[in-house]
Amino acid sequence: MRIKDDYRSLTGSQKAALLLMSVGEENASKLFGLMHDDEIREISQTMANLGTVSATVVERLFVEFADQISSTGSLTGTYESTERLLLKVLDKSKVDSIMDEIRGPAGRTMWDKLGNVNEAVLANYLKNEYPQTVAVVLSKVKADHASRVLGLLPEAFAMEVIMRMLRMEAVQKDVLDDVERTLRNEFMSNLARSTRRDAHEMIAEIFNNLDRATEARFMTSLEERNRDSAEKVKALMFTFDDLGKLDPGGVQTLLRSVEKDKLPLALKGASEGVRDLFLSNMSERASKMLREDMAAMGPVRLREVEEAQMAMVVIAKELAAKGEIVLSDKKGEDELIY
Repeated sequence: MRIKDDYRSLTGSQKAALLLMSVGEENASKLFGLMHDDEIREISQTMANLGTVSATVVERLFVEFADQISSTGSLTGTYESTERLLLKVLDKSKVDSIMDEIRGPAGRTMWDKLGNVNEAVLANYLKNEYPQTVAVVLSKVKADHASRVLGLLPEAFAMEVIMRMLRMEAVQKDVLDDVERTLRNEFMSNLARSTRRDAHEMIAEIFNNLDRATEARFMTSLEERNRDSAEKVKALMFTFDDLGKLDPGGVQTLLRSVEKDKLPLALKGASEGVRDLFLSNMSERASKMLREDMAAMGPVRLREVEEAQMAMVVIAKELAAKGEIVLSDKKGEDELIY
């Protein structure tokens, strides 16, 4: 059996496996207890195929490990590892509260966090609060975010809030602390729980990546079993045809981002409306060349067309997530789709 004696050839998994084998069964079992199943599976498989490793390589591994820990203190933390650690020192209800806040919107302070909450979600919560409370909250978030929230509140209620903001003087610290405490205990904890990934969103994303025949088959079966769920999934799905709702600026931004060989293939199988939208937002020369490319292709496989169209949809979603284009939802409202 060949002995591994070149440290530089070791992979990350092999280094981890070697380290665990070297610290003894008791210590290794404790470390395994802190890992995910897929990590345990990968390292175990590596152990089984490791073979013989020279003492020099093992010694080099421990020196490198000690150097990295002492010089950088580099450690990797996850939600799960943090939660496991907290559960060893705190009761579960306290840990749940802390983890809910961590999983909630990003931001160092409560007001930073509120600034990252979707305005519709925030408005839906605030419309049930006292106008004075809403006035305090809107005075603490950025003006552009406050304006969007205000525009979504019932008009009469919004005017009550505005009048209180106009008359509002410096907010006393105890009042501000009370509002912040309420938001943290009632709103943020509920929001963190509700923003964990929705099952319908997950299925919509999976269906979006199926070929049309398979997606149609699954959707038909889902409609037969649970029509309500099928309708929710349909509403969350974003298809190539929905690109027809892009404004001219969005079309041009997308065109600059799409691979040139994907475009003729995707548009060859597109509806006339979508095809015309893209061609009309190109220069006359580029439009003519694209038409010639599509004509020169002759018959093309449906799977290839679908793959090219899906690639364009993926790029469009990425651009929307960056705020570079706006994708309309199923109701035609201007709303970013992530």
